[in-house]
Amino acid sequence: MDVFLMICRKKTTIFLDAKEDTSVLELKRMIAGITKVMPENQRLFKDTNEMNNDRTLADYGLNSASAKPQCPATIGLAFRNENGDWEDLEIAPLSQPPELPEVMRPPDVAQPEQVA
Repeated sequence: MDVFLMICRKKTTIFLDAKEDTSVLELKRMIAGITKVMPENQRLFKDTNEMNNDRTLADYGLNSASAKPQCPATIGLAFRNENGDWEDLEIAPLSQPPELPEVMRPPDVAQPEQVA
């Protein structure tokens, strides 16, 4: 079954889909095809735990029930710097859309009360 993923690094988000039995190394190879950063210079994180190259996505609880198209699972990505050190895992939050102007709100939506 397909697993839908958001690979997040700083302000960059990559959307990918893979199979439950895809290894972490194979996922890194997919990312390398996009970022041009070799798999050995990538670290992937599920929550705050580094993912092992030999394990599969299913080993980390990533399956078709937990990583759906409308709600993909988040995987953190960090790269090795030119000096050989690893950058810290940093994921910028996604932006939120602005609040709808009053003229565009449906009539049944309660308006927040204004405090004078």
